[in-house]
Amino acid sequence: MNISVIVPVLNEEKAIAATLRALEPLRPFETIVVDGGSDDRTREFAAACGVKMTVAERGRARQMNRGAQQAKGEVLLFLHADTRLPATAFGDIAGALTDPGYVGGRFDVVLDGSHWVLPLVARLISYRSRVSKVGTGDQALFVRREIFQRLGGFPDMPLMEDIAFCRSLKRLGKIACLRSLAVTSARRWEAGGVWRTIFTMWMLKLLYLAGVSPTRLKKFYADTR
Repeated sequence: MNISVIVPVLNEEKAIAATLRALEPLRPFETIVVDGGSDDRTREFAAACGVKMTVAERGRARQMNRGAQQAKGEVLLFLHADTRLPATAFGDIAGALTDPGYVGGRFDVVLDGSHWVLPLVARLISYRSRVSKVGTGDQALFVRREIFQRLGGFPDMPLMEDIAFCRSLKRLGKIACLRSLAVTSARRWEAGGVWRTIFTMWMLKLLYLAGVSPTRLKKFYADTR
């Protein structure tokens, strides 16, 4: 099963090289890094890793959609620049998608920070998405390419594009909630304060589900690098 990995980036010079190096042992069919206008050394570090590079208008949804347009794999995997996949990732995906009823999925997640509450936060994220069948970008979302095209890609939103996409995705078939762990950075929690960030993230999701515009919610979301 050919898997295209798409990595949207913006000023990720601190994380991108480690993320791409961690991908190499998995031997993806292709890796496409989509830059949204970085003004640091992100492009230089990514290019040194020998991956495909492209640019798009700033915005994670737009960047991921641009990468998907260029991807040739049967499966699209969207990976954040500060997230590392488990060693079994591609085998786990292939195993799940042998069942044609599955249209896509996500991984369980672990946060790499040192605060005592972060393991609990990660377990709650994984549990919530297992029950709701709605993942987040930190969980390395994957989808069959033809299903992604059928949905028209990620909605053009400044925030919550992952939630909106997954809510549409689960209407088309089964969602694979893989128990293997993607490791994602806890930098957002550490920079903003763990408890404050927990409160903010849950409030943003609840307000979005209550109908508040993602454009308004974006004002309260810190893009931590």
